[in-house]
Amino acid sequence: MTGSASPAPAPLTRPARLRPGSPVAVVSPSGPCDPGLVAEGTRILAGWGLDVRTGPHALARHPSISYLAGADEDRAADLERAWLDPEIGAVLCSRGGYGAQRMVDRLDWTAMAASAPKIFAGFSDVTALHEAFALRLGLATLHSPTIGGDGFIQHPEAQQALRQALFTPDAPGGRTLHSDGTPWLVPGRATGRTAGGNLSMLVTNLATPDGRDSAAGFAGCILLLEDVNEECYRLDRMLTQLLRSGALDGVAGIALGTWTGCLPADGVRPVLAGRLAGLGVPVACGFGFGHVAPQPVIPLGVPAGLDSAAGTLTFFQPAVS
Repeated sequence: MTGSASPAPAPLTRPARLRPGSPVAVVSPSGPCDPGLVAEGTRILAGWGLDVRTGPHALARHPSISYLAGADEDRAADLERAWLDPEIGAVLCSRGGYGAQRMVDRLDWTAMAASAPKIFAGFSDVTALHEAFALRLGLATLHSPTIGGDGFIQHPEAQQALRQALFTPDAPGGRTLHSDGTPWLVPGRATGRTAGGNLSMLVTNLATPDGRDSAAGFAGCILLLEDVNEECYRLDRMLTQLLRSGALDGVAGIALGTWTGCLPADGVRPVLAGRLAGLGVPVACGFGFGHVAPQPVIPLGVPAGLDSAAGTLTFFQPAVS
């Protein structure tokens, strides 16, 4: 079965690549990070010749809510300040966790839209911000390991993938992501603009200023989905909500990443197949992005081609110009 034959949407605005000496900001928009891991991550970035500037509240912890990296207004201020700083070329998240949705409406999106586009990178809870940058600013972003996470610090492959995405995005290699051989759910080929990330965050975003619905869904997109530590009935519920909301109407194809800790493990595939196969578009599995290490860096907001039977996702342009 073949997915949408409509041409891929135009790419979003792509920020400029980094060069040796480029200033970059490290922020913590979600959960608290490990200062030692952030220090090691920034050391790696500095080793690439970057001028790393850690946000004033990046290492903070909320005084009474243990799962937040400081107060909502402080986390928002760090991100907004970095975005409006004309010297900063990239804003890199220290980790995911939870909390991005609590601060996203505190950002001055009008001022940020007037600022020069920058590279933005992270994953997991950061999906809420990827969606905000795409829908509010029309900006392509990087679904990537966070610089204060074990998946980045302990894996040279992840470091090299992020380095290439930041400095040499059009270098040979890295333009096609291959699956791990997990069989497809629906065979076929499709083209569309990449979007998505963490399933839980995409569902939580529905009907918010940064969310999708039947009017502004994933039509024409190659949708990326992954999650972690969810029971199968929860995955079923979230996918059902996406379907019922109309957000998946017109989706071109779906590329599935990892489902780490989702239980029972042998129940994940039947849930995915049962909820997604009926869309009649290519659905491919095993692309290795999500809560696993090392994970690839995936450009969001760029034209791509999905071949589910071949297990390939090819990016026609990088997210960084």
